[in-house]
Amino acid sequence: MADTTAGDLDTVARAADDPGREQPWAELGLKSDEYDRIREILGRRPTSAELAMYSVMWSEHCSYKSSKVHLKQFSEVPQETPVGKMLAGIGENAGVLDIGQGWAVTFKVESHNHPSYVEPYQGAATGVGGIVRDILAMGARPVAVMDQLRFGPVDAPDTRRVLPGVVAGVGGYGNCLGLPNIGGEVVFDATYAGNPLVNALSIGVMRHEDLHLANASGLGNKVLLYGARTGGDGIGGVSVLASETFDADGPAKRPSVQVGDPFMEKLLIECTLEVFAAGLVAGIQDLGGAGLSCATSELASAGDGGMHVDLDLVPLRDSTLSPEEILMSESQERMMAVVEPANVEAFLAVCAKWDVDAVVLGEVTDTGRLQVDWHGARVVDVPPRSVAHDGPTYERPFARPDTQDALVADAAEALPRPSSGDELRETVLRLAGSPGLCDRSFVTDQYDRYVRGNTVLSQPEDSGMLRVDDASGLGVSLATDGNGRYTRLDPYTGAQLALAEAHRNVSVGGARPLAVSDCLNFGSPEDPAVMWQFAEACRGLKDACLALGVPVTGGNVSLYNQTGETAILPTPVVAVLGVIEDVATRVRSGLPADGLHLLVVGETREELSGSEWAHVVHDHLGGTPPRVDLDAEKALTTLMVEAAAAGTVAAAHDLSDGGLAQALVEACIAGGRGATVRPEALGVDPFVALFSESSARALLAVTDEHLETVRSRATELGLAVAEVGTSGGESLVVEAGDSSFEIDVAEVETVWRATLPAVFDN
Repeated sequence: MADTTAGDLDTVARAADDPGREQPWAELGLKSDEYDRIREILGRRPTSAELAMYSVMWSEHCSYKSSKVHLKQFSEVPQETPVGKMLAGIGENAGVLDIGQGWAVTFKVESHNHPSYVEPYQGAATGVGGIVRDILAMGARPVAVMDQLRFGPVDAPDTRRVLPGVVAGVGGYGNCLGLPNIGGEVVFDATYAGNPLVNALSIGVMRHEDLHLANASGLGNKVLLYGARTGGDGIGGVSVLASETFDADGPAKRPSVQVGDPFMEKLLIECTLEVFAAGLVAGIQDLGGAGLSCATSELASAGDGGMHVDLDLVPLRDSTLSPEEILMSESQERMMAVVEPANVEAFLAVCAKWDVDAVVLGEVTDTGRLQVDWHGARVVDVPPRSVAHDGPTYERPFARPDTQDALVADAAEALPRPSSGDELRETVLRLAGSPGLCDRSFVTDQYDRYVRGNTVLSQPEDSGMLRVDDASGLGVSLATDGNGRYTRLDPYTGAQLALAEAHRNVSVGGARPLAVSDCLNFGSPEDPAVMWQFAEACRGLKDACLALGVPVTGGNVSLYNQTGETAILPTPVVAVLGVIEDVATRVRSGLPADGLHLLVVGETREELSGSEWAHVVHDHLGGTPPRVDLDAEKALTTLMVEAAAAGTVAAAHDLSDGGLAQALVEACIAGGRGATVRPEALGVDPFVALFSESSARALLAVTDEHLETVRSRATELGLAVAEVGTSGGESLVVEAGDSSFEIDVAEVETVWRATLPAVFDN
């Protein structure tokens, strides 16, 4: 947009006088009926500034116009946990949970997918910065981050372009903030080529009384903007980039990507926590997607309903910005606070102490309108709720695609499979070194996992764990999971399996799962097949949350994840947060000693469709995913939480991608010792025993002293339990008659560690 001078300013008065002026509503992403609706709401055409606000706030990314009809079912899940009620839930910047002893935690996961393809470093970095500010806005100190990454084939040229930049952006921003990165995922699949997924999670800690909400209440209270200056970077930003399908020609929207400054964000965090502690804030909102358009309209809509601001007071990095651009800019490291007049001077003093720019931008009014002035003229006069909350709602048509029957009929169980010892040995090594299962140290070594000194578990453990209270040892655990192949085969089941795996990963570490945040990544909502996937995934996630007793605290929807006509695998990423009474009782995944009894808890079935084996060995996707057994998942959680507290389990590892074989590989490498296993104990043939991905299972290592206790309790809970071997030696030995084989742990570790460095370290 060009610079606008006072002489040609499109004011509210001018909009009323020339209703027929042509406006670029289509170029801003609005549909003709949406533009007509805006005119109906206002009783006139919108000004250019109003049109900019509506365009970003009514975008798919900000308004959830295609998804909210399905998301509302999450409110059917009781908003309580085994510890207590949620303190804040869906609709706030992030969910807040009581974890006991007066402590609360807040966590959320969001997407920065399209910006990370256009500009990998800044797209990923500002994704981290944005989610951290969401946590900060709730009144909490951010204490950790996680990242969930998905790329095209590991050896594809564009993966070599995108992955290093994304990882450097995640690590660079988080490391500069001094936040440990305690876990996440790195997944490769051809459907993510041209549309990587970069989902970022943050967690914060607070006392109950520190909770703050986003609203502008109190007639005459002042509205302050503080943090970084507003620039031309990120105009439209994620609100535009994430609301349309990419062209197949590649990056073309570089100016829309925000530029992050983690050192400014660090100052912003400390400044914000100090004004919270001093009781100087009546309401607060971070500036993320849609920038000032979002912060002003959401604060006003959630408060008394009126606000007046003057854009001339906004500190700018670029003096040529028009009012539309100022309202649309998504420049990073900015916050908006509502402050009582008597506290403004003290608020500004704290900002000055931290060298953070701060200005009084306006005030709370009783007009019921959001009114914005620039150069002495009114350029915005709208009902704030119409911008922030009453955007369009689409009931997009959805239908199970005709191709789904053929996909489901093409089961992986019919594929040729190895049987001899040599073939099984080669398969174990091939999967261990595959991009989906290999060592992630190339990525995680770029992150600081232990800064702040409260990290108890991190990669390559099944979950991340943090100490919250030094005196009692109270802690929290987090795991994120998602399997696009499972969800492609059956969206309802795939979403439930994502939740079940994250739930299980939290519990095998010894924590009790409490609540869920999700990031739902799908293709174009204008495709009925994609909307069917989305609707089924939401329904599956809601039903699983009800069965497991874990509420959804909030999350994110990312649609239009496709390049041209090629959609990504439907990818619901689910984050589960759990609580542990004493982090000293946490359970690690590595085998800590020789002579431990190895138990597989849970039923192993011939379930290979959608598996890593089918994907890696046969490049195959078809059939039905593993069966979901949520009663068994709940029983396994009970077993693991009790065992951790009682100290009856020496190590535990969930069984999921790659099955028992991969769990054994990782447990042996982490423990620096071998194991001898007898797969016939599971009642299936050796191949199925090693590579089935049946859910609700875990590998446990138990001493002689506690063997019978663990076995008996598992049986009481209705869980199948089989002793499959013992730990010790320097090799992974599989005793299975003609299918027997042995792999030196050092050999498999070499294969496991070599894959990513071979691709990216040159």
